[in-house]
Amino acid sequence: MTGGITPALPQTVELGSVLLEAGLSIGVAESLTGGALVAEFVKIPGISASLAGGIVAYRTELKHTLLGVDEDLLAERGPVDPDVAAAMALGIRTALSSERGERLDIGLSTTGVAGPQAQAGRAPGLVFVGISSLFGDKVIELDFSSLVRLDDPAGSRQRVRGATVEAAVHNVLEMHTEH
Repeated sequence: MTGGITPALPQTVELGSVLLEAGLSIGVAESLTGGALVAEFVKIPGISASLAGGIVAYRTELKHTLLGVDEDLLAERGPVDPDVAAAMALGIRTALSSERGERLDIGLSTTGVAGPQAQAGRAPGLVFVGISSLFGDKVIELDFSSLVRLDDPAGSRQRVRGATVEAAVHNVLEMHTEH
């Protein structure tokens, strides 16, 4: 560890290699991870050839204005929903498209409840990771409720957010090494 920055997770390094070798572009739309996922990617030397950037849309209305998530969907189901995760992942591919209007190859999103309290009827530890890719779309539902402890609210949030970053990287890697 140098300068207080932890090294990239081994799976992130592996994913970075896959993206760079295949010439794939990726963008990240984050809610509950608050920029931690894009920060994980930028630990990889040379990743700028693949990583277009990220948008942290923490407030619900920003999921609509910045990522194009349907307002009615957000009003009906709230921000912690599998269809919202899917729309965020697709939205980031479009929001960070090239100057020629070409979508990114991969969009990755995170939304959920870091806890320790429930949010809009959703239990703490419930997370959705969305992947929109030229190879297909996928939403992963994760249950990190076992990481939530009412006597450790800050630690609970960190554990859920950290586990989400690891799960997001794992799922993108798994999806794109199959092809």
